[in-house]
Amino acid sequence: MRRIINSTYLALDGVIENPAWTMPYFDDEAAAFAGMQTDAADALLMGRHTYDGFAAAWPTRDENDPTTGAAYFNNVKKYVASTTLTDPEWNNTEVLQGDLIEEVNKLKARDGKDILMYGYGVVTHALVRAGLVDEVRFWIHPVLQGGPSVSAPLGELPTTLALVDTKVTKSGVIIASYRPVTA
Repeated sequence: MRRIINSTYLALDGVIENPAWTMPYFDDEAAAFAGMQTDAADALLMGRHTYDGFAAAWPTRDENDPTTGAAYFNNVKKYVASTTLTDPEWNNTEVLQGDLIEEVNKLKARDGKDILMYGYGVVTHALVRAGLVDEVRFWIHPVLQGGPSVSAPLGELPTTLALVDTKVTKSGVIIASYRPVTA
């Protein structure tokens, strides 16, 4: 069964929105870890908010420059959980139809590599609640960004996570990887 890996950039004050503020911290170590994530994943899963941001940004980047990641993001299979998006224009994108949990269970059951998610919002929250997220990686950046600290209000979901790995980059980013603990 495929794994779902969530990877979320986070400021010390909890901001995850518009992560352009992460760029000064994206050093060789962070790039290597990000490359490891994308090498292990043959699909992206996202909500509409993340899709809109990614679809606006990635197609404008140079796919011939391997340091941008654009070739991966523009060509990898993308699944979008949305009730309003009907005709996605970004290459290789499919809108999930029907019940989110059922559709994601089907995706996980297919042959393939990891399914990668970015950002932590209502879709990730619903999948954690359903027990479908296998690992959450918080990239904690040494910056106070200011502004809203979550992308969307999340319902109550007391969840215990077990630390499975940590990495600290030279630029001060802590990548803390957790797996949900099942009772």
